[in-house]
Amino acid sequence: MSKNPEVEKTDRQWQESLTPEQYQICRRKGTEPPFTGQYHDCKDRGMYLCVCCRQPLFSSDAKFDSGSGWPSFFQPCAAAAISAAVDQSLPGMARTEVLCSACGAHLGHVFPDGPQPTGLRYCINSAALELERE
Repeated sequence: MSKNPEVEKTDRQWQESLTPEQYQICRRKGTEPPFTGQYHDCKDRGMYLCVCCRQPLFSSDAKFDSGSGWPSFFQPCAAAAISAAVDQSLPGMARTEVLCSACGAHLGHVFPDGPQPTGLRYCINSAALELERE
């Protein structure tokens, strides 16, 4: 993967290049309210990119309606597109946080209750994504 110069930014540069909602979610690990994001019910075909660095993350072919209120995918477009970290921000609960592997943007979380073939549900904030339509 080639080095993207947009990935190397100061906190101030991130604030200037993202909307307040995108900044809060992607750089401060926030979450948009369920059923409010632009992609939670989107059926358009294409590739979902990281809003911060435009790295391809998820194909619409892997998108499904989980009923959770957030865009959900059963797999990333490539294993190397995302990274994971343990999130213990909620008392008594450990979740797996999903991050963009190129810029470290917080995308959402992954849960082991998705459909086959992976059994995974990548629950991703719309504000962290940009759909490049086919």
